Amino acid sequence: MRALLSVSDKSGIVEFAKGLRELGCEIISTGGTFKVLKENGVDVIEIDEVTKFPECFEGRVKTLNPYVHGGILHKRGDEAHVAQAKELGVEGIDLVCVNLYPFKATIERTDDFEEIIENIDIGGPTMVRSAAKNFNDVLIVTDANDYSRVLDALKSGTNSLEFRRGLMIKAFEHTASYDSMIANYMNGRFNGGFGEYQFIAGKKVFDTRYGENPHQKGALYEFNSFFSKNFKQVKGEASFNNLTDINGAVKIAASFGNRGAVCIVKHGNPCGFALNEDLTQAYVDALKCDSISAFGGVVAVNGVVSKELALKMNEMFLEVVIAGDFEPAALEVFETKKRLKLFSYGSDKLVLANDKNDFKHIDGGFVYQDSDIVKDSEVADAAKQGTLEATDTQMKDLEIAYKIASLTKSNCVVYVKDGMMVAVGMGMTSRVDAAQCALKKASSMGLDVSGAVMASEAFFPFRDSIDAAASAGVKAIIEPGGSVRDDEVIEAANEHGIALYFTGVRHFLH
Repeated sequence: MRALLSVSDKSGIVEFAKGLRELGCEIISTGGTFKVLKENGVDVIEIDEVTKFPECFEGRVKTLNPYVHGGILHKRGDEAHVAQAKELGVEGIDLVCVNLYPFKATIERTDDFEEIIENIDIGGPTMVRSAAKNFNDVLIVTDANDYSRVLDALKSGTNSLEFRRGLMIKAFEHTASYDSMIANYMNGRFNGGFGEYQFIAGKKVFDTRYGENPHQKGALYEFNSFFSKNFKQVKGEASFNNLTDINGAVKIAASFGNRGAVCIVKHGNPCGFALNEDLTQAYVDALKCDSISAFGGVVAVNGVVSKELALKMNEMFLEVVIAGDFEPAALEVFETKKRLKLFSYGSDKLVLANDKNDFKHIDGGFVYQDSDIVKDSEVADAAKQGTLEATDTQMKDLEIAYKIASLTKSNCVVYVKDGMMVAVGMGMTSRVDAAQCALKKASSMGLDVSGAVMASEAFFPFRDSIDAAASAGVKAIIEPGGSVRDDEVIEAANEHGIALYFTGVRHFLH
């Protein structure tokens, strides 16, 4: 048996090579891998002894050779192939271990295009694909985590077709992901990120029990190891729907940076929010907005959950709590809630990946865009339109209302008072209906909206929403502006004594 080892990531390669040698395997290697193996006492053959040709062009050509690829690709069970290999002096290569040049690490470290080009692997993917294609006869190893599995299979005689098929699939995933990353990078550098093809590659973190419904399969995939590095399943397993609700709740709560915040989400929509450094008080205030919808909801805490907060949360049924972290005493409190699921980021605060792009499936394909980012400066730099100016307290509330509205399904109207959301209308076909539904809900919860501020993620097309807000006692409004009837809206705000601000930025979420 002969093995070809050529890896950029040298983790575990010496131990793997020694394990292969113990099994009587002859080892061929290239460049840096050869040097490492030799220095560590592994009996190894340098690649040019096989290719009968020296590495050339600054190492650009090492393994692109018929003695290498013929050794990998010829069919061992085909008499004609075996005869031709013998005639050409091609010896079989039965195991190929390759991982590719560190393209991702290079583009994260430098913008030097010449260096980036030199870190595009050519021979590596070619060997991987050759070995994967001939998996019937050849083992292809692309993941250092598989070294022990491969050795065990060789030792125990379980190197079955099924085992090699699993490695083959992993190998094609490896090269596909690598090529996708290069293509996306080149399109990002030269075509503004929108080339003829867009590749979305994620690595599976875990399967969910099912998708949105029991008859659907589901799984979580990640970009850049975000969930593997940050997301901790403290208690229970996340379902497909849990993950989408967590996403919505975390985005809102984490949008306030290092400030203490609690957001409650039900079926993807916020039904409670409050900003307060006392997280227990923030939770109590968030619950006031819609405690009925909060039942069985998802709570995101931008901070560490204390025993006091855990005791308060235990007073009702919640399905999920996601937080920066949990105090040990809080976890003890939650032990009594068998159906409650707990997740954390192992941090003082919630963590966002801040993905640069966003996409959504539509029938037959997907739409792809730059991610929508709600900047803190949008409220700070908002232009006063009417005659009145908001107070400092109102400006703080306007920031809360504006961020929640921007991260909630359109059409959306949000009312905030004293750091807490007191009413929200979302996902409506009419902005007037959104405003009215929000006020109706607030009334049913016994909440006084008078003195609140209001935000909309898009402009008000008519003054009727301003008139409705005034009748509810709203004192300040923030919206993007941009309607042909902005003058009517400004006039209505002045008539009602409402401070009005335009941000100039629309944040539709569909």
